[in-house]
Amino acid sequence: FGSDPILSCYLIQEADFIGVHQSVFLDKLDLLESAKPGAVFLLNTPYTKEEIWQHLPHITQKHIIDKGLKFYAIDAYSVAQKSKMGSRINTIMQTCFFAISGVLPREEAIGKIKKSIQKTYGKKGDVIVEMNFAAVDNTLENLYEVVVPTKAESTQELQPALKGVLTPFISEVIGKMSVYQGDALSVSQIPDDGTWPRGTTQYEKRDIAHDVPVWDPDTCIQCNKCVSACPHSVIRSNVFDISFMDEAPEGFVSKLAKGKKFGENDLFNISVAVEDCTGCSLCVEVCPAKNKSQTNLKAINMTPLDAIKEQKIAQWDYFLSVPKIERSKLDHDDLKESQFLEPLFEFSGACAGCGETPYIKLASQLFGDRMVIANATGCSSIYGGNLPTTPWRKNDEGRGPAWSNSLFEDNAEFGLGFRLAIDNHVDHAHSLLEEQKNSLDQTLVETILHAPQNDELEINEQRERVKLLKSALLKLEDNEAKDLLKIADYLVKKSVWIIGGDGWAYDIGYGGLDHVLASGKNVNILVLDTQVYSNTGGQQSKATLTGAVAKFAADGKAGVPKDLASMAINYENVYVAKVSLGANDKATVKAFVEAERYDGPSIIIAYSHCVAHGYDLKYGFDQQKRAVDSGLWPIFRFNPEKIKEGENPMTLDYKGPKIDVKDFMYRETRFKMVEKMNAQSAGTYLKTAAHTAQSLYKRYQNLHEYYQPTQKEV
Repeated sequence: FGSDPILSCYLIQEADFIGVHQSVFLDKLDLLESAKPGAVFLLNTPYTKEEIWQHLPHITQKHIIDKGLKFYAIDAYSVAQKSKMGSRINTIMQTCFFAISGVLPREEAIGKIKKSIQKTYGKKGDVIVEMNFAAVDNTLENLYEVVVPTKAESTQELQPALKGVLTPFISEVIGKMSVYQGDALSVSQIPDDGTWPRGTTQYEKRDIAHDVPVWDPDTCIQCNKCVSACPHSVIRSNVFDISFMDEAPEGFVSKLAKGKKFGENDLFNISVAVEDCTGCSLCVEVCPAKNKSQTNLKAINMTPLDAIKEQKIAQWDYFLSVPKIERSKLDHDDLKESQFLEPLFEFSGACAGCGETPYIKLASQLFGDRMVIANATGCSSIYGGNLPTTPWRKNDEGRGPAWSNSLFEDNAEFGLGFRLAIDNHVDHAHSLLEEQKNSLDQTLVETILHAPQNDELEINEQRERVKLLKSALLKLEDNEAKDLLKIADYLVKKSVWIIGGDGWAYDIGYGGLDHVLASGKNVNILVLDTQVYSNTGGQQSKATLTGAVAKFAADGKAGVPKDLASMAINYENVYVAKVSLGANDKATVKAFVEAERYDGPSIIIAYSHCVAHGYDLKYGFDQQKRAVDSGLWPIFRFNPEKIKEGENPMTLDYKGPKIDVKDFMYRETRFKMVEKMNAQSAGTYLKTAAHTAQSLYKRYQNLHEYYQPTQKEV
């Protein structure tokens, strides 16, 4: 827009217009420092015209007065709700910009916006277009100019960028980077080996949710499904002794814990990190418990944050201080009990309602203290390792995942390298231990060399033995003992994970992935399957479902998706699972435990709903279930270990297509928009998808029958 062409890119030093779409940014950042005198300032805020000024920090008020800024405000989220746009405010804020910036005459600008809406959303249906038109009209009615007082009387100062007990590095380096002052750092302040502190997202407290989940203990059935589903690990549960209620802050509630493992003095609690919540509401949708007196409510419900914020912060801090259940007392194969385990992946920068992160969180809960992770470039590498803060963290014992990112095309080989290096260290440690046998406790040496490490109990026992070994080695003076001391920790089993999306696993990195599967080495592969290149703009991959619109499939994909799982099964020595937390969470937990326990290559392909699918992600788990019920996402586990035991290795975790594929597909814009563009093609895609659903079920049924042991084999 505008009469003069922009012929180059410019880094703006002084702005004529500054728009703040999230008012919480003003609490930590001096955003008006770069405003020109007389510039226009637009703020999205929940406060009224009379209230807004008193809620601004002193520095913001001072800039507005000293620079003579024109100050406009709107409650964009209320306008979005009124216009049935949910929490989408991009059209609203864009309309505000053109209405007040003076770039174009107001009426001309509004006309161009509506023309752009028609062009952008026309293929997605008239309803979406009309919703956006209504948002434009409602915006103009609710946008207002703020009368600026003559004095800056606020006592509110800018909050620190990070909150909590901070190390000097976190405070001085990460803190500056968090407020966009990274250029002020000296080279010497940056680690020269590229390592970075883990678990630093806990200090951000982004505070971006307007509504947050609040637990209702009276309605809760203690299933822990909300904990499992939470994409950002902000919902946690615990069981503790009743005595801990004596020091609990106001409003910290609990109820008698259910389960044979818990006694009459054990209490169950769910707490929420409201400052880290994104407000996606996925937890509410997955909650199966209904409030009998108020049927519109469940055991967890969204509530406006402002009125309860300080109380909930105090409750969360207290929750973290209460001792956790001992991991050894919990059944890690069980969904409910697995969710009492501490996640070592928390508060990532993933989209609100993300479908990938619950799987990563689950892996971190089960194996995080011994994980070594090779992460393909993509969404999971961005929210998993995007500086300045990282969501991977250590537990109270100082153990946690070692994580590194590799290129899109070679991540499988990168992870295999981890495995080979670890195996080399293990072999060397075994050799040195044999050499030191006569200088050490013979029983201890033999036990370390031959003890099984198939589950967490056995691994913890090995840790204790290695601790004794290291104490004994400290007393020895020879070089071999010193060399063994350096690598003794490799005698404890490490869990190697190779993680990435479908664009990596099905397409660009498939050659390497196939090589790793064929290697026979003990690596675990987790494919976060969104059926599209989510991080690079929504291009189709070989995982894209028939009929879905994506870049390079603008009219809908005509072909069928690659069946990566059946290709992996052909090796017969690879553990293979296709899973969906939304459809069968119990089978998903079992798949992760079985895959990690299997001494060989494993691959888990996890259905991951995504913002690119085109619907409100609070319904993500519901859509996951529909994908399975339609037959387009078969879920099963193929465990080669069972062949050795004379059992069927193929476990089908679904019962075939139960609903029409249309009931799944046409709830998502990526499929539905084809019907408007080309009804004939849309019909063809539905027929192809229905055939695929039946074909997949027959394929896996046949595999189940093929591997069914005969009476003689049994």
